[in-house]
Amino acid sequence: MDKKPGVRRVMAAGVFDLLHLGHVHYLTEAKKLGDELVVVVATDVMVARRKHQPIIPQDQRLALVAALKPVDVAILGSPQDQYQTVAAVKPDVIALGYDDYHRADEIKSECAKRNLG
Repeated sequence: MDKKPGVRRVMAAGVFDLLHLGHVHYLTEAKKLGDELVVVVATDVMVARRKHQPIIPQDQRLALVAALKPVDVAILGSPQDQYQTVAAVKPDVIALGYDDYHRADEIKSECAKRNLG
């Protein structure tokens, strides 16, 4: 995914199954961290593997997220490996939600291991 020079790209990610005000707040705050907000919506395969069978299909969740004001670009994530998506997006910042089950140190470590910056 190409990025304009001098643009600080923020990546946020989530399932967004039954979109709610907490999601809007998360994305609004994430947008404040840079110039461009790319939101990665988890695929149905990934959601079923990690959380539950999704209620709303991935294409509908993607369309809902893309329609939100703070979102510049919305994409589907990799169904196999979330770090493939990080490599494709090339974010300067990865914004985590309050309920994200990842830990910042783990993400930093995995990004470093894969030379993702």
